[in-house]
Amino acid sequence: MKTIKDVFIDFKQALTTVYDANEIEALTLMVISEITNLSNGQIKAFPEKEITLEQAERLNNILLRLRTGEPVQYILGYTEFYGLPFKVNSSVLIPRPETEELVEWVLTSVDKSQPEINILDIGTGSGCIAISLKKNLSKAQVSAIDISTGALDVAKQNAVLNEVEVKFIEADILNPSNFNLQPVIEIIISNPPYVTLYDKSQMHTNVTDFEPHTALFVPEDNPLLFYKAIADFAVEKLKPNSLLFLEINESLGNETVEMLKVKGFKNIELRKDMSGRDRMIKATRF
Repeated sequence: MKTIKDVFIDFKQALTTVYDANEIEALTLMVISEITNLSNGQIKAFPEKEITLEQAERLNNILLRLRTGEPVQYILGYTEFYGLPFKVNSSVLIPRPETEELVEWVLTSVDKSQPEINILDIGTGSGCIAISLKKNLSKAQVSAIDISTGALDVAKQNAVLNEVEVKFIEADILNPSNFNLQPVIEIIISNPPYVTLYDKSQMHTNVTDFEPHTALFVPEDNPLLFYKAIADFAVEKLKPNSLLFLEINESLGNETVEMLKVKGFKNIELRKDMSGRDRMIKATRF
């Protein structure tokens, strides 16, 4: 019979060309915990504990998929974002920690004394931003758009999973039509596609080979394509002195700020993430 220690050895040997040592240990802990229902503390405390044949088979099947670079979140079918559970599959991006920072920025910026705030999330994907905001701002009216029907299906499941009401709309921000929104919007937030071909060459294959390209990539010669469209939309739809929040390409912070200035936004703040990279912007509609 295999032990937990044997599983760690198997994962380390199989994944050394795909992940670094710390990532392998974290992945192994996550997968063993998922399959055995043991806590990380129990796993580390009892390395000689035997696993069943069924558990060994499931662990081996997961390992085979991990070796291809497939993200563990897709394999397990879920992840956590802002303390909440989210279903994920290849139709949606895997939520990132820096996006949690963007959500936190919104929550610390809004006037919670307002009886109702209308929020729009553009390019919602799994729904992680919209759902997290609604969960923490129960009186807010939250809408979210995405061009992908597959993504919207996942987002709707996540709204049910987290017991919140979000209005999901299939729409393309590059070709905005008269989709039905609240008449007044106080906050627009977006984590749109911003990865260039150069950026792609620097990225891990578990992102470029598995996560949805329509949610990631932009033309090399027009990297602010979505930001310009969102800014134009915000000028039209946001009420005066309302807020626009954007997650951005760390290499294009100054360019994004200048674009927003040209379009008339004020009080533009470029903020670094926990890693010290320019990753988010808050701006006020004139």
